[in-house]
Order: sequence, then C-alpha cells, then structure tokens
Amino acid sequence: MRLTPDRVEAEYEWVRRRAPTIVTIINDTRDRLGTLFETEVDGVSETEYKNEVDAVFADGEVAVNVAGYVGLLRELDVEGDYPGFVVDEILGRELAATIAGGQPLALLAQATFHFADVHTHGEDGENAGVDDLDAALAAGFQTRLPGWDWRERESPFTLE
Repeated sequence: MRLTPDRVEAEYEWVRRRAPTIVTIINDTRDRLGTLFETEVDGVSETEYKNEVDAVFADGEVAVNVAGYVGLLRELDVEGDYPGFVVDEILGRELAATIAGGQPLALLAQATFHFADVHTHGEDGENAGVDDLDAALAAGFQTRLPGWDWRERESPFTLE
C-alpha cells in the first residue's frame, strides 16, 4: 500500500460516503450499550458523523494513519476468513482507538469495537475486512461523538 495525499483524500471520501451504514451501526451499538448499562444514549445523525469525519481527517498526522487502517481493511481478504480473524481484529481495534483519540477514549473505543463487531456482518461479495472496518469506524466515532451523559458532565476527579 502506498499512502499519498491523494490516497488519504480518497479514503476520507470513502469513509464519508459510508455514513448511512456507519451511523446505523453507531445507533444500534449505542442502543445495545444503553440497555446493558441502563442508560439513555443519544443517537447520531449522518451530519454529525460527517462533521466528525471532517475533524479527524483535518489533522494530517491522524488522517494518514486512519487512511492506512481503512485502506488495509478495505483490501483485506483471507481465504476461508477464519484464519485471518486476528489481523482484521487488530487493525479494527487500532483504527477505532486512533479515531477516538488518546486515553481513556482509545481503550473505550477498542472495547466498543469488539462489541460492535459481534453484531456487524458484511455483505456477500465484500472482503472479509470490511465488516471489521465498519465496526471500527462505528466504535471510534461513537466514542468521540457526544451523547453519553457521563461524558457531558464535569468529572468528579477534576482538581480546581
């Protein structure tokens, strides 16, 4: 794989065009997690998602890494799929963390990736890595987007 500014822009456009699929996964994941944690979690619109994609790709150092993970997962296909599950899991987990940002959100996004991945299945004819890519994009962006009450309030650990 060769990453150039043109390739980063192409991956950016692909991630933005994927909004209908990713937003559906984000909202399904938030609904499931909300039920598990007995809390209400706000949904995400396609506009909110696209704005956050813009923000992620506006940082060139982050953009080139996100584009690299996206490109690898889009192209990844392993004969029989199962033997390759480790590489797509690692790439997906790291993509989610990179999108979410630094700790502790990176770890939260990695955990959310595994949760979303269980419920995300690719379409016939897609490479094996695409469903992991969708789950990773959903996990990373849902982590950085508002909607979780605990993220909206002041931390009780903030020193004044």
